[in-house]
Amino acid sequence: MFRRVLAVATALVLAASLGIAATPTTADAATAPLSWLKTNGNKIQYVSTGKTFTIRATSWFGMETETCAPHGLWSISLDQGMAQIAGMGFNTVRVPFSNECLAKKSVGSVNLALNPKLAGASTLKVMDAVVATARKYKLRVILDRHRPGSDAQSALWYTARYSEAKWISDWKALAKRYKGEPTVFGFDLHNEPSGTACWGCGVRSRDWRAAAMRAGNAIHTVNPKLLMIVEGVQYGADGSNSWWGGNLTGVKTKPVTLKVKNRVVYSPHEYPASVFDQTWFSAKNYPANLTSVWDKQWGYISRKNIAPVFVGEFGTKLQSASDKAWMKKLVAYLKDRRMSWGYWSFNPNSGDTGGLLKDDWYTREKTKLAALKPILTPKKVPYPAAPAPGSQPQPQPQPSQPPAVGGTSSASSNGVSATLTVTSAWQGQYQVGLSVFPPSSGKVRSWTASWASPGASAINNAWGMSCSVAGAGSSSARVTCRGTDWGLENLNIGGRVDVGVILSAPQPPAKPKLSLSVTR
Repeated sequence: MFRRVLAVATALVLAASLGIAATPTTADAATAPLSWLKTNGNKIQYVSTGKTFTIRATSWFGMETETCAPHGLWSISLDQGMAQIAGMGFNTVRVPFSNECLAKKSVGSVNLALNPKLAGASTLKVMDAVVATARKYKLRVILDRHRPGSDAQSALWYTARYSEAKWISDWKALAKRYKGEPTVFGFDLHNEPSGTACWGCGVRSRDWRAAAMRAGNAIHTVNPKLLMIVEGVQYGADGSNSWWGGNLTGVKTKPVTLKVKNRVVYSPHEYPASVFDQTWFSAKNYPANLTSVWDKQWGYISRKNIAPVFVGEFGTKLQSASDKAWMKKLVAYLKDRRMSWGYWSFNPNSGDTGGLLKDDWYTREKTKLAALKPILTPKKVPYPAAPAPGSQPQPQPQPSQPPAVGGTSSASSNGVSATLTVTSAWQGQYQVGLSVFPPSSGKVRSWTASWASPGASAINNAWGMSCSVAGAGSSSARVTCRGTDWGLENLNIGGRVDVGVILSAPQPPAKPKLSLSVTR
């Protein structure tokens, strides 16, 4: 009883310190999932009641990027985002972060008119607000160490700049920060180990299993109640390739064993052919073969009652027959085995997969939610109005149409077409979404898009392309962006790419004129 009261009090203190209305009603206090969690065979259970808890998560990313804040806070409030997630039927938010961001004293690309309580907030204060707002909407939180630095993911859990000691000390600091807040119930120790990372090979510099045990045991000295979420590696002991973090075949003979028992959850990631064309997608018996692929890679862990499995990332734009077949098969697999799962992503600006919202950050992707329906039940959650500075948001009906923001322009070159949309604007900044459509045949060597943006002075963040401003700050300023990484590669497997950029400018161009240049 004392633990339960302490948890409620901690949440209220945390919310009050951030100016967030989080006072639960009597019914809320009675029904909110305040118990810590443990594992029992292949189940996750409430410590207090023993009832099963199945994670139904989505990732809201951004705190691992240069902005060090959840993306979309330029268009919506934190309350509005959490209301959307809860209303879709999720019970957990997976929050990626980087170690670099944890040390930042300020964040970027937050519309303070929509999020006035985040004015002057450090990354950790923003994380506090994320946790408090999640709890307000009866959502739990998994913290995901997605990257060491904000520039790129790392194959191993450490880099030359961010040591293993730093990785562990930051985790211990977060464990201490949220020790009295069971809303934060799990730590995803490192996102997608890959490359030279091995499972149980005994080489300290590469053995991800051993590193996960060192980190897990260290974290448990601070808070032994936390679940340790451990992803796999890319290559099995036999050299077989899988997704980054997707191979958990080594658990069969070398499980992760911690001093605190019943706290390990294994977490593979799974994606369709549109993300990467794995060999099993071209098998003659696809998609029937997927069950045996998943059983071998990680499904056996649950089937043999070794530990719970949380498929921490899966997602698709659902634009091809292959992807649709894959999605249907995976959803059925998760439902039949009652597995925990996490959809990537809530954000619309994930280049490979898109998200659960359209670029306006209001409109839901109904096709994706329909595909998730067998394992996800929507709820009626009031959609908060955007707060006026210094006020609290009040429940309002969800808008049927998003507000108009800016202009749209299209262009084509060498068989490739593109559409530019100004998706949002706020104090001195605006965001552009650029959809690039592949040619009917052949490869694309490069593409470059540009448009005039009077007064534009700097690029704040870009995804799927590299951008610059010529004549920064002048009336003749022009933005030029070049497709990079998946922003180019996905065109060559026949997929549309949705890339974007956030710029500093007095205002967005009212009638942008897109120019496109493509080399084949």
